[in-house]
Amino acid sequence: MSEINRTPTQKNNAFVPISVIAGLFFIFGFVTWINGALIPFMKTINELTDAQSYLVASASYISFVVMALPASYIINKIGFRKSMSLGLIIMALGALIFIPAAEARTYWVFLTGIFVQGAGMTLLQTASNPYITILGPIESAAKRIAIMGIANKVAGALGSVIFGALLLSGIDKIKEQLDVVDNAEKGRLLDTMADSVVTPYLVMATVLFVLGVLIRKAPLPHVEESPIEEPKAGEIGKTSIFQFPHLWLGVLALFLYVGVEVIAGDTIISYGIALDIPVEQAKFFTLFTLMAMVLTYALGVFLIPKYISQAFALKVSAILGIIFSFCIVFAEGITSVLFVAALGIANALVWPAIWPLALNGLGKFTKTASALLIMAISGGAVIPPLYGVLVDNKKDNLLIEGINEVSAAAEAASFGYWILLPCYLIILYYAFYGHKVGLKN
Repeated sequence: MSEINRTPTQKNNAFVPISVIAGLFFIFGFVTWINGALIPFMKTINELTDAQSYLVASASYISFVVMALPASYIINKIGFRKSMSLGLIIMALGALIFIPAAEARTYWVFLTGIFVQGAGMTLLQTASNPYITILGPIESAAKRIAIMGIANKVAGALGSVIFGALLLSGIDKIKEQLDVVDNAEKGRLLDTMADSVVTPYLVMATVLFVLGVLIRKAPLPHVEESPIEEPKAGEIGKTSIFQFPHLWLGVLALFLYVGVEVIAGDTIISYGIALDIPVEQAKFFTLFTLMAMVLTYALGVFLIPKYISQAFALKVSAILGIIFSFCIVFAEGITSVLFVAALGIANALVWPAIWPLALNGLGKFTKTASALLIMAISGGAVIPPLYGVLVDNKKDNLLIEGINEVSAAAEAASFGYWILLPCYLIILYYAFYGHKVGLKN
């Protein structure tokens, strides 16, 4: 694919730029995966339905559609390093919006803050993902991205635990009080609960801003894409991004993957609560999903490319996703929850495998292709709310049939996971055939 323009000494110090980029993956992993705690928190303080509460995920991930191509333009203008710095500063501004949002306890203001943070993450990801992909040989790109995934998910685990403790502790007791107090007292309780986000998001904004300044001084070497292979006599060279069908199929696969990854991490707490598992236990469930991903990432670092190819890892991941999807729906109680967490095993190597497979042979189109792949992150904005709609509709139908509230909520939450099956089937197609469409043998 490409090689980095560096001296032999710099080649021996690849640890430094990989560590810096891993730090960035840690940051947006932390920010992304606190959504699992934010969703039930927002549902309570803003008195939302399931479908409405999953707009937390939508607000974050829809920004990848809006900002990906502008991010590609910015990177072409100012380079990778300055783009990463700007992305961190934009994320800091998004965190600050949570302060007036909490004061007003207004859902759309919270969503605005989440969207702005997502815009910063879009710029950060559009710069960092292709950077780490082309930092060395394409055959080992999934290994490098798996290392990034470990940093991302460890941060996500920390974020889910920390914000779960900050935002969800005592929420069961507050819900019980909300059912019996008058409207004035109810408003006071919800306002107090909303104020609990102010301090953590103020700290987050400060850290992000400082890191945004420091990244400008980071020792990141310059990288360039390799040129597209010259056409043979009589052949016409590639002149458009639309001439790479394997890329567009990769965008679709990545869109669906991000949707199922977000479902696995962001719905598991709410799912546990729907199964009548106490919040004090359920608030740790996102940690289970993320730890499953971290362990599988570590396995990928060891296996790829020495023992298995990126395509083979993707095949196994998709097959496991299909199996676990069936297990979630047909299992019961905590067993079903554990299969949601096991999706972390199925999901871990999908992102690292799709990126190098989709960018293979793109040459000068790599930055534009990277922006399209980043836009595919919007799957996290579309698929989880569809899960919420399925849950709400199923619950309403069960209540009409006379099923009690608790049983209806549990059955409906389980039913919603049927949305995973078609997503993994399409990923499976890409693993076997889609990544080769339009490429020379």
